[in-house]
Amino acid sequence: MNIETINKLKENFKLRNIEVQYFETLEDVKSYILNMIPIECTVGIGHSATLGKMDITDSLLKRGNIVYDKELGKDKEECKSLKKKALLSDWYITGSNGVSLDGRIVNVDHSGNRVAAINYGPDHVIIVVGKNKVVATIDEAIKRVKNIACPQNAKRAGFNPPCVTLNRCVDCVSKERVCNSLSIIEGQSDKNRMKLYIVNEECGF
Repeated sequence: MNIETINKLKENFKLRNIEVQYFETLEDVKSYILNMIPIECTVGIGHSATLGKMDITDSLLKRGNIVYDKELGKDKEECKSLKKKALLSDWYITGSNGVSLDGRIVNVDHSGNRVAAINYGPDHVIIVVGKNKVVATIDEAIKRVKNIACPQNAKRAGFNPPCVTLNRCVDCVSKERVCNSLSIIEGQSDKNRMKLYIVNEECGF
């Protein structure tokens, strides 16, 4: 990612009251996050291939944080409970499905817990995205989410809506669709709440 793109992202998101920081590697952003979050705080995790690659949940648990990550659930009910607890955590860390250069963040969810926590609940939200998630416009971001992220996330989760076979969105009404909640972050009222961390790596879907 070139310096012009990075600076443009920072400028456009600043206008929308969202801080952007740039990191060369996932390890860099992981170290930064661990240094920033106090050990006594609770941390919610929004399921993400990027965070899985970072192994942030394990690092937080090992040092003593209470972590609400649905992947730690032993069954469906415990997963549901962890997702609810994450909504009221002190900090929430997640990925994103698409970021537009003009300053919007696009996410799609199966059950809606992740977009809910991003929008409201935790006092601090960190969104980590790889450079592959950054596109020029909001239309491209939505197109990316529906045609790239959704099919791969559905397949990873064991669902089989039409997009898994076709590798593109057909605006289905399948009971197995994973794109039930579409969220577009246009800005925020509290500039200290949500922060966007861009990583110079290909991360997630």
